Amino acid sequence: MSGAHPDRTGRRRRAALAALALAGAAAWALREVPAQFGRRPDASDLRLRASPQYRDGVFHNAPSEVSAGAPGRPDSATLRRMLFEKEGRVPAAPVPLAVPEVSGGASEGVAVTWFGHASALLELDGCRVLVDPIWSDRCSPSQLTGPKRLHPVPVELAELPQVDAVLISHDHYDHLDMATVRRLVELQSAPFAVPLGIGGHLRRWGVPEHRIIELDWDETCTLGELTLTLTAAHHFSGRSLARNTTLWGSWVVAGPERKVFFTGDSGYFEGFARIGEQHGPFDAALMAIGAYDDAWADIHLNPEEAVRAHLELRGGLLLPIHWCTFNLAPHRWAEPVERLLAEAKAQAVPLAVPRPGQRVEVANPPELDGWWEALA
Repeated sequence: MSGAHPDRTGRRRRAALAALALAGAAAWALREVPAQFGRRPDASDLRLRASPQYRDGVFHNAPSEVSAGAPGRPDSATLRRMLFEKEGRVPAAPVPLAVPEVSGGASEGVAVTWFGHASALLELDGCRVLVDPIWSDRCSPSQLTGPKRLHPVPVELAELPQVDAVLISHDHYDHLDMATVRRLVELQSAPFAVPLGIGGHLRRWGVPEHRIIELDWDETCTLGELTLTLTAAHHFSGRSLARNTTLWGSWVVAGPERKVFFTGDSGYFEGFARIGEQHGPFDAALMAIGAYDDAWADIHLNPEEAVRAHLELRGGLLLPIHWCTFNLAPHRWAEPVERLLAEAKAQAVPLAVPRPGQRVEVANPPELDGWWEALA
């Protein structure tokens, strides 16, 4: 009498069960991916159709500032560098974190707590504003893959004080994080101020209608003592294959006495000078300095361009953002801040480089201590 060996049959059964378990785990982990894509705006929406930035069903940068080619699409050589040139692109040791000082009343002057990447808590004139918050481990539609956080979050969302507004610059995964938005709906009562079209994403993720404010470039909303203005940026948008169905922008955050500028993501463009003329000077400016490359030079500032833009904005104290937390470009991890330091010194621009979690009092910024040097 012939038949399969019992041990062999058992191994096959265990392998089949393991494969089923793995498939089930993957399906469970990927269950949120469709929701991560958000919701494409209705092309018949009158607010979209009335926007000077909207034509042919998508948003555009200002006509005089559009560069050739599709923004943000790296060529094959750049992709090879991203995949295979790993040297120096992550910190050599754990990134030192600061314990955020977020309790008590908001500063009557200006203070900024940087949490990493573009996420920060702004305090001015007794108000608080949270910008581009991302608390997930990966900036990706799936937590199974994609750029992974290079340091822990310095503070849990539940430990943040109540804020007066949450600002979003655009809908890329490293600036608009679905899990963080859903948690903020539970923990906070503040409205979300966003560029046109992003309201569709928020509605799909459970943000109540009364907490969504959508603005076009140069539009303003007033929340108590705060005046929030969405200003231009040279960038693009998209959470799936469809691009530019939502708008992108930078933000002017103004209290009765103080002002802060937040770049979000942008390449260098002549609009910075216009923003400076219309809204400056600023007490502080949060300027993106990282994730740059020649292949997408039109949509991300490099450090020297960040200093130039800062001067045109009349930006006061420069606080660098969009570096340190995620590996999003082929340059070395510490290169953005190294280049920034040299250019800021050459241009006599006041600068603070906080650790993730560190609170900076703009009127009394900390001395530069080179905390990143041992990690480069």
